[in-house]
Amino acid sequence: MVLRMVLRGGRNLTKKINKREKVEELVEIFSKHYPEPGTALEHNSSFELLIATILSAQTTDVQVNKVTKELFKEYNTPKAVLKLSQKELEEKINSIGLYRNKTKYILKTCRMLIDDFGGEVPSTRKELLKLAGVGRKTANVVLANAFYKAAFPVDTHVFRVSERLGLSSGKNVNQTEKELTKLIPKKYWIDFHHWLIDHGRAICKAQNPDCENCFASHICRYYQNN
Repeated sequence: MVLRMVLRGGRNLTKKINKREKVEELVEIFSKHYPEPGTALEHNSSFELLIATILSAQTTDVQVNKVTKELFKEYNTPKAVLKLSQKELEEKINSIGLYRNKTKYILKTCRMLIDDFGGEVPSTRKELLKLAGVGRKTANVVLANAFYKAAFPVDTHVFRVSERLGLSSGKNVNQTEKELTKLIPKKYWIDFHHWLIDHGRAICKAQNPDCENCFASHICRYYQNN
């Protein structure tokens, strides 16, 4: 792959780099610019993270944090949540998109946690995927951020930024996850996931990406082609 490198002073150079070399360079760049990678979802336990992640589908982390800040003051265990009726929980999370369906998922998941897992959040993907409202991305978020197990959640930021950088060409999030986990060394999975999200929020936005101020533009496929 041949990419142009834009240097200060207006000089344009070309740089040949393969995907694995690109990953190593991105590790160096991202670790410098995003030195504290981590989830933006505020939580104090694996259960709180699980519920926050279920709530985060098609909703901003900022809005989820506003809701869970109040919710978790009293309802931060499966047993406590199940004290609420469907209507009562809906009223507490109704500022979040798809809140009615999410209420059903949360109540069902809390019941499953108590009945099937001794009230604890399971720490394997296979078991997490049994829970209501938990897909592969949510399971990976919990594995990576609650249990620090190597996992690579792919959300809209990761999907978009990895494709633009030329790290993936997946047509869906599952395919992108397979490509990224094959390409990126396992020791970087958790941090790299967060770096792509941070970069997507700060620079590589869905609309009007700030390529001129991007510190990774010299190895970016999207920048090369635009």
